[in-house]
Amino acid sequence: MIGLYLEEITEGRVVELGSHHFTREAIIAFARQYDPQPFHLDEAAAREGPFGVLSASGWHTAAAWMKCYVATNQRAEARMREQGLSPAPSGPSPGLVHLRWLRPVTPGDTLRYRTTITGKRELKSRPGWGLVFSHNEGFNQNDELVFCFDGKVMTPLRP
Repeated sequence: MIGLYLEEITEGRVVELGSHHFTREAIIAFARQYDPQPFHLDEAAAREGPFGVLSASGWHTAAAWMKCYVATNQRAEARMREQGLSPAPSGPSPGLVHLRWLRPVTPGDTLRYRTTITGKRELKSRPGWGLVFSHNEGFNQNDELVFCFDGKVMTPLRP
């Protein structure tokens, strides 16, 4: 995570991941390809749907979180390399829990994403690796929480 080894990661650290703007066209394009439900594809159908308005797929909001997360990590790793440091390699995620979509994301919304480190531990089953636990959130332009989940990512210990 952000080029850091397990020993360098501190519980409570908040990492701002950036933001993503949702346009009508992008919402429909994503839905056509990945989640073709009427309330993601058509404004007239959406008026009759659960939110009464065209809304982004929850998977679109999650994919935008991942896009921001990856970009934040890449920038942090590039800064470390510029300073002559070797960033920790990124590890895989063994999954997430408590995924929640709390409010619809509609055309014109801009979500701001962040991750907060909630814990870490070494893995007995994988020497040299640990798990970093995080709470991840997306807020709209009104600072309303619209998306959240708890995640974990495998992170190496310093060699």
